[in-house]
Amino acid sequence: MLLGRRLALPRSLLLLLPFALTLGAAAQSIPSPQPGMHRAEKHESRHEIDQLEESWRKAILNADIPAMDALLADDYMAITASGTLQTREETLARMRSGRLHFTSLELSDRKVRFYGTTALVTSLATVSGSNAEGPVEGNFRYTRVYVRNEHGVWKIVSFEASRIRELGEKK
Repeated sequence: MLLGRRLALPRSLLLLLPFALTLGAAAQSIPSPQPGMHRAEKHESRHEIDQLEESWRKAILNADIPAMDALLADDYMAITASGTLQTREETLARMRSGRLHFTSLELSDRKVRFYGTTALVTSLATVSGSNAEGPVEGNFRYTRVYVRNEHGVWKIVSFEASRIRELGEKK
């Protein structure tokens, strides 16, 4: 029995003991990772996101305000390719105005990642259209974030686009 007996530890280990105890306590406070989605659930969710991405594409091309309204969360926030912030209401108002019109919107290189009830989509968009300043054409990388709400419905909560400039292209 070790009760009442003193352990003889080397001084170097005694100096490290407070550090080791702190690390142990910190490790216990880190939440354990949640298990990922089951393969079938992930496949179904991926299918849903792919359909929503196509719904978004069609809504943009057809200026379909009711479809876009159904896709966007109440607290939706976008960062446009020009760097401006747009709320849900501003996005819908811009669509209603008709000042931005897309004639072509092709999506490729889509990657979808899931983090619990959040889906992160990155893709390449090749667009043609016009706005109040003139033609809008080019390639853009975008990130769109979906969150599954309390009713199990995926809603877009965030969007950000960045123009891909060709070598030597002016701003």
